[in-house]
Amino acid sequence: MYESLRRNCPRFKLWVLCLDAETHNYLEAIKRPDLEPITMEEFESGDELLKQSRKNRSLLEYYFTCTPSLPLFIFEKDPAVELITYLDADLYFFSPLDSLFDEIADHSIAIIPHRFPPKFQKAERHGIFNVGWVSLRHDSIGLACLQRWRAQCIEQCVDSNDGTQFADQRYLDDWPDIFQRLIVIQHKGANLAAWNIANYKLTVREGHVYVDDEPLLFFHFHGLRRLNRYVYDTCFQHYGAKLSPLVIDKIYRPYLRQIGMLSNQGGTGASLPPLARESGAKRSASSPLRAFDLLRHLLQRHYLLDFGGG
Repeated sequence: MYESLRRNCPRFKLWVLCLDAETHNYLEAIKRPDLEPITMEEFESGDELLKQSRKNRSLLEYYFTCTPSLPLFIFEKDPAVELITYLDADLYFFSPLDSLFDEIADHSIAIIPHRFPPKFQKAERHGIFNVGWVSLRHDSIGLACLQRWRAQCIEQCVDSNDGTQFADQRYLDDWPDIFQRLIVIQHKGANLAAWNIANYKLTVREGHVYVDDEPLLFFHFHGLRRLNRYVYDTCFQHYGAKLSPLVIDKIYRPYLRQIGMLSNQGGTGASLPPLARESGAKRSASSPLRAFDLLRHLLQRHYLLDFGGG
């Protein structure tokens, strides 16, 4: 994400909450002036409510719980920050973001809907909006939104869907009804993903991908998994989408090449590891079925075959 952001956003500062010491040590070693790593110890220091919440939930649920506390932590750490955007780590930027920030303008809150295709509207049980990009201004409205979101996540942040809640994400559903100066981003090229790509016609113009008539700003590689050395699961099958040559060559391969390059340079975590190996007996029993399943998804254009990725 960082390298693609540098190419498409001339001025920014990226704070990274490091979930382990290895990641923090690597980011400290590369010493980028526009990147500041934060240890979990520093982040949690003095925040007893947040630390106590770790005791009654899984580690993944705790990471979800941390989401709204991170922007608040940064606002307190650097009061000069006027606008902060929470980003998921699996985003990759393809075009300058000027048009997106023009749309946000002076709003206090900016969120992006999932935009599920009509036949997959039931997926909104995971949230109308996606937490992959959430912009919040350092003003009374932005702070009130963050404080409310944080309190909700600390109280309950479950990695399952009970019809009303899902992780840190379902809490965004009522924001447009509660908070003034909130904008729902309409740019089709913002947060393109497996779950909404079936809505649009993708084309290439002068080397750039367009989503209908708008440039692709960033793609969300949610759920991308490396199944073996050459095969990747894109999760397209869950949303009625299929990989096209354009999507493979202009979206997925640049991302995998970047990951592969960083991995070769020794970047920690800069790879998509294969799934864990099973015991020999169990693997032998399931190998024919798995081989058939891989072939079926490849032919149905759900899985990606790549010989040069990470």
